[in-house]
Amino acid sequence: MTVAELIKNSKRTAFSFEILPPLKGNNIQRVYDVIDRLIEFDPKYINITSHHSEPSYKTLPDGTQQLVKVRKRPGSVAIASAIQNKYKILAVPHIICKGFTKEETEYALIDLNFLRVYNLLLLRGDTKNLDSSQDPSLFHAHATDLQQQVNNFNKGIALDSSLFEANETPFSYGMACYPEKHEEAPTLESDIYYAKEKVKNGAGYLVTQMFFDNSKYYAFVERCRAEGITVPIIPGIKPIVLQNQLTVLPKIFRSEIPEPLAAELRKCKTDEEAKNVGIEWGIQQCKDLIAHGVPSLHFYTLLASESVYRIARQIY
Repeated sequence: MTVAELIKNSKRTAFSFEILPPLKGNNIQRVYDVIDRLIEFDPKYINITSHHSEPSYKTLPDGTQQLVKVRKRPGSVAIASAIQNKYKILAVPHIICKGFTKEETEYALIDLNFLRVYNLLLLRGDTKNLDSSQDPSLFHAHATDLQQQVNNFNKGIALDSSLFEANETPFSYGMACYPEKHEEAPTLESDIYYAKEKVKNGAGYLVTQMFFDNSKYYAFVERCRAEGITVPIIPGIKPIVLQNQLTVLPKIFRSEIPEPLAAELRKCKTDEEAKNVGIEWGIQQCKDLIAHGVPSLHFYTLLASESVYRIARQIY
């Protein structure tokens, strides 16, 4: 079953969340602990983020520095399979352009097919800390280019244009959208154009970047519907847990903090106070979204799994 089908068949607003693979060398139990905490809310699927290698300097015995590549959070493909087998919940690994070659993507698709993990989220990925020395022709520039590779794979067309026996179960996937405009898009209209292209070329649903002002989400969905985009547009929810997120999140993710929320955060003296403000805002935000009939709520749990739990307790 696909994510879109699970959402359509859900009797209430569907619940899902995103987790990070553990840092290199850490036990998968940390992932299981998050899932065990949130499983009571009947998640329809669980996303697993992917992270590219980053350049770093290693000190050699003679004191000199050597440039090396370090992938801090490996294993998203294996973790997706482990989650799906352990919990019998649909696992959705992120497949990203940046930092992964086209060939590495093909091998990931082959492995996922063997592991019977057929649902993906296709993303461009983080552009920070990329190795600029690598040949850019080896990588996809945009998520829509990655989408074409997955579509070809579903047809049995390999990266080198050779043919192979197509998957009995083709990959289904969602893609990202941006209610407040992607940071590199010249206009919101341009952003919506590419959202429409993603859907036209096979995206079964769209999931938004985090936002804190529901009116921006509603306006974005209305404009998408006017352009003929009919797939589910899933709101992405990120509870604020730290004081500095008042300024950090708008800077990194271009997500505007509404003044009523900003005013409450400015009063906070500690991160614990900011966390409680974030939880209360998240509860009210989600209740409003549910009242407006959103198909699903998708939660970003980085540093926020306890907040997600407390919000979900009030709305599910």
